[in-house]
Amino acid sequence: MAKRRSNIIGFGLPYLVAEQNEIVIGFAYASAYRPRPAYRFTVEDSIYFDPQHVRRGCGAKLLGSVIDYCEQGPWRQMIAVIGDAGNQASIRLHEAFGFRKAGSFQSVGFKFNRWVDTVLMQRELGLGSSTLPR
Repeated sequence: MAKRRSNIIGFGLPYLVAEQNEIVIGFAYASAYRPRPAYRFTVEDSIYFDPQHVRRGCGAKLLGSVIDYCEQGPWRQMIAVIGDAGNQASIRLHEAFGFRKAGSFQSVGFKFNRWVDTVLMQRELGLGSSTLPR
């Protein structure tokens, strides 16, 4: 996790942590969507919270801060890859920030002792695709 955080920050992207009483209860970050140059203007967000701390507004603060940070940079699209179609809290959180469903993959993940679908969501950052990048 420390190496991932270091790599993300080294790439100029945000990695934010939520703490309560000096205990980490969640984190959110943006990372490169794909390593190939064609995708250099697209990032993927990730957000995780201790289940005991969901629906308290912390996720919205973290995701909002990650989006705000990325809109100040050269990035034009943000992708969310939600690892369980049943994770309605994450889907609703992303929808609240302007993400729209872009598709899904069926039974590509295995967690919680079951197959899970992956939901793909997307939102524009800044000028999005309305202009060419510099």
